[in-house]
Amino acid sequence: MSDTRKRSRKRFGGHAHKKQKGCRELEVGAQGVLITCNMNERKCTSEAYSLLNEYADALYGPEQPADTQNSLSEDEEEDEDAEAALKKEVSQIQSSIKTHQQRFSAVESGANNVVFIRTHGVDPEQLVHHILSDLHQTKKRKSRVILRMLPVSGTCKAFPEDMEKFLSVFLERWFKAPLRATYQICFKARNSSHNKRDDVIKAVAGLVGKLNPLNKVDLTNPELSIIIEIIKTVCCVSVLKDYMLFRKYNLQEVAKEPTNENKATQEAANQNTAPQEAANQTQEHGDREKADESAERAGNGTKEAELE
Repeated sequence: MSDTRKRSRKRFGGHAHKKQKGCRELEVGAQGVLITCNMNERKCTSEAYSLLNEYADALYGPEQPADTQNSLSEDEEEDEDAEAALKKEVSQIQSSIKTHQQRFSAVESGANNVVFIRTHGVDPEQLVHHILSDLHQTKKRKSRVILRMLPVSGTCKAFPEDMEKFLSVFLERWFKAPLRATYQICFKARNSSHNKRDDVIKAVAGLVGKLNPLNKVDLTNPELSIIIEIIKTVCCVSVLKDYMLFRKYNLQEVAKEPTNENKATQEAANQNTAPQEAANQTQEHGDREKADESAERAGNGTKEAELE
C-alpha cells in the first residue's frame, strides 16, 4: 500500500512540477525586459521589480486590483452556506492576486546572469526608455547589480527561416518606405550555437534594405539600433532609439556624473583630433614658408633687372 502511494505521489507530483516550471520559462510570443546582472540574479530580480513598478506607476498610473463584482444579493447571501461563502472569498482573493501580478512577472531566461521580466499591458520600449532618460538627466544610481536593461518587443523561434519571416514584418514599423533611418545591428547569442553572428547581421541588413534602400548603416551614432538577443531557441528582438546616448542601455554607465563622462569624451576627442590638427598646422607652416620663398625670389629677380 505504501509503495503504491509513493509511486502515485511521485508520478503526479513530478508531472505537476514540470508543467509549472514550463509555464514560467521564456517562450515565443513573450514581451518584456531582458536584464543582465553580475552573479546575483535574485537581487537583480528584486531591483528590477522595484524599478519597473516605480516608473510604470508614474507612466501608466498605479496598478488596479481585481474587481470584486458580480456580488450576490442579500437574499442569495442568506441562503448561501458558510462553506460556499468561504470558497467564494478564496476565489476572489486568488483572482485579485493573479490580476495584480499581470503587469510584471519573472520567468526563467535560460541563461546565467540574465533575468527576464515579462510585461502585460505595458510597452517595454516606452517604459525602459523612460527609465534611462530619467537616469541620464538626474544621474541618480537606482540599482546596484543590474547592468543592462533591454526591452523586448517581439520574440520568435531562433532559426533562420523563422527569424526572417518574423523580422520582415516586425521591422516595417521603423524602416518600411517612406520611413527611413540610419541604423546598426547588435547581436548576442547565449546557449545557442546554430546562429552565426555575421550571417544573422547580413540577413537582417538585407531585410532592412528591402524595406527601403535609403536606410543606411551607421555604427557611430545611428538613429535606431536593432537588438537581437538569442537565448537557446528563442530570439528576442527590439528596435531602440538613443542606444549610444544611453550607453547601450547600461544603467550603471548612464548614471555616471556628467563631469567624468564629459572629461572622458573630451579626452578621446582631443586624442583623435590632435594628430590631424598638428598635420594641418605643419602643412600650413610649410605652405607659408614656400610662399615667402617664392615672394623673396621674385623680389630679388626684380632688383637684378633694375640694376641691369
